[in-house]
Amino acid sequence: MNSALLTIDDFSSKNTPAIVDYLKEKDIKVIFFAAGQNVERFYEEALYAVKNGMIVGNHSYSHPAFSSLTMEECIEEIEKCENVLDQLYHDGGAERIFRPFRFPYGDKGGGNKENLQKYLKEKGFHKVDDRHISYPFWKENGLDRDVDTFWTFDFAEYNMHMNPDFTRESVWERMHDTDPETGASLFGENNRHILLLHAHDETEEMLPEYYKLFIEHLLENGLTFDEPRFL
Repeated sequence: MNSALLTIDDFSSKNTPAIVDYLKEKDIKVIFFAAGQNVERFYEEALYAVKNGMIVGNHSYSHPAFSSLTMEECIEEIEKCENVLDQLYHDGGAERIFRPFRFPYGDKGGGNKENLQKYLKEKGFHKVDDRHISYPFWKENGLDRDVDTFWTFDFAEYNMHMNPDFTRESVWERMHDTDPETGASLFGENNRHILLLHAHDETEEMLPEYYKLFIEHLLENGLTFDEPRFL
């Protein structure tokens, strides 16, 4: 049986409450990764998620490519988002137990990568339990050692509002690709995954309830969802 941890980037958005309601209806536990500026823009929507028990991790404040920043600028991006999330949890009346981090675009900082991993560890960010991920590329790229949360499969549905040639059918093709260029096959035999979806209102406008379509397809194909666990 295939199983996966679902992660959702670029939180929050206008459609966040609808996503939260659907996840609760299906009893799917996820990790949202928040861009601080998006939380500030859609604060009530973000509060709704926290009040409903969602885990919200740090995805930087303004979503830059970290390899384009100095180490000081990287830290500023992370800490500015931390301040936003601390206030969010406080206002939501919830305890912030877990503090996972994901780099925007999966860009781990270029020449600052080792220093950033050391910083994340020293600051107590939580590493997602990925000991069940057995794909060769995971260890070959040191993803099993990194503190930040990477992924094994990206729906890439955000391309629909940036590329007219990328459609819902393009997402289906990715989901059923048995030999993807990056990541791992979604519907292999006893595959385990960390999935990447996005909270984008632009995608919602193009394909209403897109998250339902993709998640329902996973469920129909026998995939079950893991609860977030941390090392």
